[in-house]
Amino acid sequence: MANVNAPFGFRQYSGTGSAPTYEQVEVQIAYNATNIFFGDPVEPDANGLVIQGDGTTAAAGIAGIFVGCKYLSVSQKRTVWSNYWPGSDVGASSIVYGYIINDPNAKFLVQAVSSISGGITQAGVGATAGYTIGTGNTANGISAATVSDIGPTTATLPFRIVSLVTDPPGSNGTELATSNYVIVAFNNVTTKNQTGI
Repeated sequence: MANVNAPFGFRQYSGTGSAPTYEQVEVQIAYNATNIFFGDPVEPDANGLVIQGDGTTAAAGIAGIFVGCKYLSVSQKRTVWSNYWPGSDVGASSIVYGYIINDPNAKFLVQAVSSISGGITQAGVGATAGYTIGTGNTANGISAATVSDIGPTTATLPFRIVSLVTDPPGSNGTELATSNYVIVAFNNVTTKNQTGI
């Protein structure tokens, strides 16, 4: 059965944290930033705020993986907790709090971008990788980011491929073909900058 191309962003697979936060840290989001979806890689802007990553290779690294936010909604006149940042509905002086996972030991499940013909193979394990941000789903807030731009060992790429996903056999993403699933770890996150390697 061929893998179905249905990206879901970077979904936490393991780490060193535990309930209830699982390594989430609070950051501030630029109030006028574009949408940020659950599972999107995020990066710091020039003002120390967090914005949706654009998939480019940056020596500064990414800030982490976005997992939700809270903000004072202008339209609803209350604090809204959401798994994605809609990019508006706050006043110009409002603070938008985002939650990200930036633990350098965290690992994530992610789908390979469909343009990698044949998918990511065993030879790709250990290589560094970039990502493609995709277009997130505003109905459920889920990211469409995928892993892309396989290394082999470019220091500034944000992720490193740790393993392929092959279990349970026959389920989506487990076939060693286009759009397969992989497990990645941070290679160049701001809490673990690797630009010196």
